[in-house]
Amino acid sequence: MPLLHLSMRAGKPEAYRQAIFDGLYRALRETFNVPDDDQFMLITEHEAANFRYGAHYLNVARSDDLVFIQITANNTRTVEQKKALYQRIVALLGDRPGLRPEDVFVNIVEVAKENWSMGMGMAQYA
Repeated sequence: MPLLHLSMRAGKPEAYRQAIFDGLYRALRETFNVPDDDQFMLITEHEAANFRYGAHYLNVARSDDLVFIQITANNTRTVEQKKALYQRIVALLGDRPGLRPEDVFVNIVEVAKENWSMGMGMAQYA
């Protein structure tokens, strides 16, 4: 059950944001074997003064369209699955809503299965 937190500059239309959600969910389904309806995602929008990034860190030319994607997930995926996820996210978000690969920043935070409660006060994966 991945939990996704996205941060981006304010001002994009709803269709743009929904396309990001759709692409991320599809990428997770295809590479991380995420089950149907396992969609837990948030977008936080920031004004320019509250959104800062290294425009050329590691020789990647980022723009103000940069989207930070932080994925919290169980520590059960292989390095190959993670690499496949990164590549699929870039491909899908490039198609729709048209994000450049340089503007897709992904971070995975891995946790043990017992660190989730998805409601009812239960540790569903423990």
